[in-house]
Amino acid sequence: MLLRFLFFTALFTVHSVIFMIPGSQAEPLHILQSALPGRINGWSVESEDRFYDPETIFEYINGAGEVYRAYNMQTCLSRRYTASNGPSIVLDIFLMGASEDAFGVFTHDQDGESLDLGQGALYRPGWLSFWKDRYFVSIYAEEETPSSKKALRELGKAVASRIDGRGTKPRILSLLPAEGLHPGKIRYLHHHIVLNYHYFVADKNILNLEPGAHAVLATYRIRKEDALLLLVTYPDAKKAKEAHKSFLKHYLPEARTSDPVMLENKKWSAVRLKDKLLAVVLEADSRKFAESLMEEVVKMKY
Repeated sequence: MLLRFLFFTALFTVHSVIFMIPGSQAEPLHILQSALPGRINGWSVESEDRFYDPETIFEYINGAGEVYRAYNMQTCLSRRYTASNGPSIVLDIFLMGASEDAFGVFTHDQDGESLDLGQGALYRPGWLSFWKDRYFVSIYAEEETPSSKKALRELGKAVASRIDGRGTKPRILSLLPAEGLHPGKIRYLHHHIVLNYHYFVADKNILNLEPGAHAVLATYRIRKEDALLLLVTYPDAKKAKEAHKSFLKHYLPEARTSDPVMLENKKWSAVRLKDKLLAVVLEADSRKFAESLMEEVVKMKY
């Protein structure tokens, strides 16, 4: 719930200095801005929109700035809507470096009710978020009422309809074994800070995650057994080999082969290297489960 908490915090920082983004970097968001509705279900734009870049985003959302930067954030537009008889509504639109990054931010917090909006949407009390193309959109009401709930959904539909493109999901998702996969617990990332939020591995970046690496963290459940699988693809086989060596050294020093290793918590961990792909079962309830996941991953073609 990190993003949700920090979105709440951001609402109390509206007095921050306004930073306008010069140059072509902000142009796509300025084009979208011109198409956004000025009124929605009795709510009207309160004041001038604000823009933030990867540096000034900390002036708006102090703690979550690193999360957005980890997903290659380019620009953020923030707009506030007010109504005479309802709570304020805050619309934040983040332009990411690629559609995969927009999808990644969306997967960071997957609590809530799924909605047919954009390319994936979730609604929690007072907060709606979705992704589409290179955009991640957050719409928050300072208080949930029947009218604000309706307004959030209508505003979400309006914004989504004004984003013409459709993005592609990360290719690495196709490498996930299908059996037992929990669809609501798939996280795409390429930064160790994000990985550690979902599953702490180490203080240091022992997996050598970087902008050129693509990782997916997925939860599995088969016959009442659980497992957590991490897949990472690197720019080349050399980098994957270096990451494999680093992971074994710092996380599984007792591993002698590719066989699973029992952890201190009695769970099982395993790691395999296949060309540019590094597959890690961070923990599984049984040795057999860890082995079967590794076998399925090795069969995949990338």
